[in-house]
Amino acid sequence: MTINKTQVISMSTNHAPGQAVASTSAQPSATSPPVTQDLPEDLLAAGWCKCWSRREKRPYYFNRFTNQSLWEVPTTVQHDSISDPLGLNAAPVGSPRTTDDSAPRKRSSTEEPTAGLKRGRSEDVTPITPVTPAPRICKVTTEAPFASPTSKHKAPLVAFPVFWNLEVPSNVVAREMPPYLLFPPHPEAELCRAQLTARLRQHYQELCQQREGIDAPRESFNRWMLERKVRDRGTDPMLPSDCEPAVSPSMFREILNDIPIRLSRIKHREDAKRQLFKYAEAAKRMIESRNATPDSRKIVKWNVEDTFNWLRKELSATKEDYLERLDHLRQQCGPHLADVAKESVEGICAKLYHLACEYAQRVRSRHLEILRECNLPPDEVDSVTTSCMEERAVPCHPARLRLPEAPLPRVDLHVESEQACLRHRGEVVRVNQNYLAKLEQLYRLNCTDDSRFEKFLPRVWCMLRRYQTMFGLGAHEGLGLHGALPVSVFEALHRHFDVTFECFASPLNCYFAQYCSAFPDTDGYFGSRGTVLDLFPASGSFEVNPPFGEELMNSMVDHFENLLAASTEPLSFVVFVPEWRDPATPALLRMEESCFKRRQLLVLPFEHEYRHGAQHVCRSEELHIRALHGTAILFLQNDAAYARWGPTPERIRALLEAYRPQGRAPQPAGPADGTAGGDEAGGEESTAPSSAGGTTGSIETGGKLSERKESSDDEWV
Repeated sequence: MTINKTQVISMSTNHAPGQAVASTSAQPSATSPPVTQDLPEDLLAAGWCKCWSRREKRPYYFNRFTNQSLWEVPTTVQHDSISDPLGLNAAPVGSPRTTDDSAPRKRSSTEEPTAGLKRGRSEDVTPITPVTPAPRICKVTTEAPFASPTSKHKAPLVAFPVFWNLEVPSNVVAREMPPYLLFPPHPEAELCRAQLTARLRQHYQELCQQREGIDAPRESFNRWMLERKVRDRGTDPMLPSDCEPAVSPSMFREILNDIPIRLSRIKHREDAKRQLFKYAEAAKRMIESRNATPDSRKIVKWNVEDTFNWLRKELSATKEDYLERLDHLRQQCGPHLADVAKESVEGICAKLYHLACEYAQRVRSRHLEILRECNLPPDEVDSVTTSCMEERAVPCHPARLRLPEAPLPRVDLHVESEQACLRHRGEVVRVNQNYLAKLEQLYRLNCTDDSRFEKFLPRVWCMLRRYQTMFGLGAHEGLGLHGALPVSVFEALHRHFDVTFECFASPLNCYFAQYCSAFPDTDGYFGSRGTVLDLFPASGSFEVNPPFGEELMNSMVDHFENLLAASTEPLSFVVFVPEWRDPATPALLRMEESCFKRRQLLVLPFEHEYRHGAQHVCRSEELHIRALHGTAILFLQNDAAYARWGPTPERIRALLEAYRPQGRAPQPAGPADGTAGGDEAGGEESTAPSSAGGTTGSIETGGKLSERKESSDDEWV
């Protein structure tokens, strides 16, 4: 490319240091001496020109493509492979920039300044969120976008919004955590774990069909893994291998709930009539085919025959009549059916657990085999033990691993539209390009053993494959374990309650750079502090949005109350849990009765949103999902935290205002209303009616305050 030197001088002499060039037709200043353009042709083609600094009274070099200013003569290298290994902040050599991207790039405070870079005036960076106006969309111009450092292919500009703020510093001080005795992630071992987990899901489905004649309860397998990991003391980060008891209470409860048939949501009168008939017929068939006591068989048969007679007589019954009759039949027959199915259901739960133990051992063997193939002594793995660490309070740091790591294989990457595709041995995982950029930033902030990003893509592949394995392969399956609060709510929590840490998140859905997640081995490289039950903070302000599993929520309440009772420093937990009252969630009842509860709010169903559980792969118009159930917000604080971050009326008003949907059209409420490792989970269905009309709001309870506040559609309490 040939550049007219007269135009270059005219353009350069009117450019102030640290500012973008507004136009190439500006006239030279009378006070600026002429500058000779003695740069090589390759630098001129790359956009470099020599300019004069009126402030410093000496020449400098400016790139009109990247808006970069240097005091020294630039080189032809367009980006630093250490500070920016993926080339996310580099410009294609010799390609002009678009007009709307002519503003200077704002460097993150977490990036190290490049040697010799001229320092411009400091600017405040406004976080770009989906709910607040932004000066411009974040743009990335790359030579090899989201690829390994050795990739050379070019790609067009990528524009995307940002749903996180990784520059918020943490105020958490916690007990120093020892390294985890887990194998570092490896694509071969992760692929083995994924295949065995899929086989375990299939075994569960077959056991339910063969022994009880029903399909496996929806999402039951995911909640089983969640509940097992609360109790598990095994060596696998995902598959349970050391739990007591072997029979999972949550799985046992969910299978019995679907016996003799699974009840679906009823919308019309004919649906209610049909479901009542099917339940009665299935109950009769089950009691006749099982080894039941004479009394149980007699009671069930009598109630079934009574139901059939009622159906023949009551031809004009309403939907409510059928539902009432179905509830009565379940109360009368349910206990007897559960007695005859108890042994079979316990067998399903025990069989699945023992299979999981066997598969966890296979994954461990695969890890050891990989170490042998790389000439690493696997005998050292069994000799590694947890070292006794002095109990001291330190700033919270990412999770670390003690076991040796094998060399990682190559992972290929290519870009399809707005998604990046990572491939290993034919297995492809996908992630939106803006989320891959987020993972790169988290990796740069937290990874200490890979400054050249040589292991970045394999570790991203392992992390994405782990969450894909946890969610399952069905449509919308498992996404309820991985939703998150809206960005506006996080902003309000940080602004008014100084929240800087998420207790249940993942590298994909976190808002802050500090969080706890389900998998320390894959997530630690991206900032995870480990699991929340292994975290013992002495001070800090936390956002808590757990997966909706009863066992996990109960363990969470125990952990938080012990922490609050032991700390004299400010310690605060803002908890978001579903408002389940039929029956009431034990964890919610315990928090309501806790001596550390300072205030409680209720956000009504359909009046607030959550971010989609698959936000890292979904389209932008599908990102926000209306909640089907109410959400209870509880403030658990010790005295020091209440004095500093107490829920005052002004702070509460600002938080509820942030929870209001920001003028978006309501999306159909899907199964992902909000981690295991993630945030909000929507594992349960809700039949709460939509609050159409004009008056809904929130209910506040705290101390003696208990009142309902109403507002119009344009107001929010």
